[in-house]
Amino acid sequence: MFKISQKDEACIRNILESIDKIKKYSQKFNDADSFYADEISFDASMMNFIIIGEMAGKISGEFIASSEKEISWIKVKNFRNLIAHNYFGIDAEEVWQIIHGSLADLDKVLKTYLY
Repeated sequence: MFKISQKDEACIRNILESIDKIKKYSQKFNDADSFYADEISFDASMMNFIIIGEMAGKISGEFIASSEKEISWIKVKNFRNLIAHNYFGIDAEEVWQIIHGSLADLDKVLKTYLY
């Protein structure tokens, strides 16, 4: 496995922390509509998706190259851009699906690089 730098490790830890926060903020909801209706939880989650995208942009090219088969870094960054630049066009159902699918996968893969 690829040996990660201290900088990449710090970015990964920040991403994992944001993933944990998103999970915490969304766990009490049963569907996308109720999650979206709770502005504080939804907005806090969106901010953490932005943090994930920002951290993804700081990860080294070497780490991205070594993990690109498992992680679509361009999708991570693009989702950050979508939230930051088109916030009112965000589809709550898409966010809900990301939280319960792609985000869990990202969490699992990143943890393999740390533990």
